[in-house]
Amino acid sequence: MSILIKGGTVINPATNTNEKKDILIDESTGKVFRMDDEINEKAASIVDAKGMYVFPGFIDMHVHFRDPGQTQKGDIESESKAAARGGYTSVCAMPNTSPVVDRPELIRYVHDKAREVGLVNVHQVGAITMNMEGKELSDISGMVSEGCIAISEDGKSVMDSGLLKDAMELAKEKNITVLSHCEDINLVRGGVMNAGAKAKELGAKGISNAVENIIEARDIMLAEETGARLHLCHCSTKESVDLLRDAKAKGIRVSGEVCPHHFSLTQENIKSIDDANYKMNPPLRTAADVRALRQGLKEGVLEVISTDHAPHTREEKEKNFNEAPFGIVGLETAASLTFTKLVGKGILSPMQMAAVMSYNPARILGIDRGDISVGKVADLTIFDPDAVYEVKAEDFAGKNTNMPYEGMRLKGKVRMTMLGGKITYSTMKDSWFTTVKKAIRSATKKKEKK
Repeated sequence: MSILIKGGTVINPATNTNEKKDILIDESTGKVFRMDDEINEKAASIVDAKGMYVFPGFIDMHVHFRDPGQTQKGDIESESKAAARGGYTSVCAMPNTSPVVDRPELIRYVHDKAREVGLVNVHQVGAITMNMEGKELSDISGMVSEGCIAISEDGKSVMDSGLLKDAMELAKEKNITVLSHCEDINLVRGGVMNAGAKAKELGAKGISNAVENIIEARDIMLAEETGARLHLCHCSTKESVDLLRDAKAKGIRVSGEVCPHHFSLTQENIKSIDDANYKMNPPLRTAADVRALRQGLKEGVLEVISTDHAPHTREEKEKNFNEAPFGIVGLETAASLTFTKLVGKGILSPMQMAAVMSYNPARILGIDRGDISVGKVADLTIFDPDAVYEVKAEDFAGKNTNMPYEGMRLKGKVRMTMLGGKITYSTMKDSWFTTVKKAIRSATKKKEKK
């Protein structure tokens, strides 16, 4: 069987393609078979993508799927559905689960379960230290043997610099990426939001930029010394952009990501200490920080947009800032926020959007994705740039909906997600599965008549 996508504008950074093309996908191999100005071959199904962008499938380097052990918040199936709805075909799941993913059998558990669900490629990230206690290295070599492509202590930093250096040297040897959560725990001191006027107004303890920046500087120095490939997670400060710019100028193997909430909101959006949907770590910063992050994305200093998708139960998030956990869900709004807040304002082009949401993450992780050239796996996202919609939590596919965007109007929407030539999500009326369903119904009726 084959699927023909007609009339879409193909945006493929790997080949610098930005033009209307038809794409023929061989469903038996799950790969792009042909791409041309016009393809009139017969196909089992046809997708009308006129007026839409055809992107390489989005790749999120930073999600929390909460499985194993925290499935009241989310699980591999529920959050895979959220990922597919958001246009994602590959994600990196953080290891701060219960138990912590710090050994090979837990890498295997997640990968096997994700393959069974079959909605998104889940790359389980391994913990840097045993039980994320920062005392001894986890079985990094064993996890790599099970397909682990990155290590992280996300949710906290490895405060023992010598131990982190050992981990980076091993990561360099194994050719995997170190994903760094940058937070000097000794400076947090009970902080729950950005340090500044808003925290004082609401009577909350603040988290300064230095909490993040000090660890970023340290980790960059260790990356320079070890030669490891370092990726800074959820950069939120203006200083982080300067640190990355300087490190890149020196040729250090370092990259950085921004989350949609950090480029679309500021501390001024927080109206009450009782609304913990605005509580995330790092916290929402100032307008000056947001401007710097946007400029960093525009210049390519910040190379990735990731979500830090972190579901929590409604009961947890109904508590106030001082009691609720940090975290926001983001998989289902990231593409629309990127298009509305960055592409729509001339900060990024559609090509740059594809780069930061797909091509660059694939390159940094060393996976053969983020490219929809002929012969490549057909992981792709069809995105409607003209769609305007209102964010409603009731429409979300994930298990929980803790986010501050309820009622916000956004422009641009994912219409279809395809994983290895298979549709994992679609709202397109003329999509291929409508044709298939009609054929199945017709065949069923004929059998019933017989």
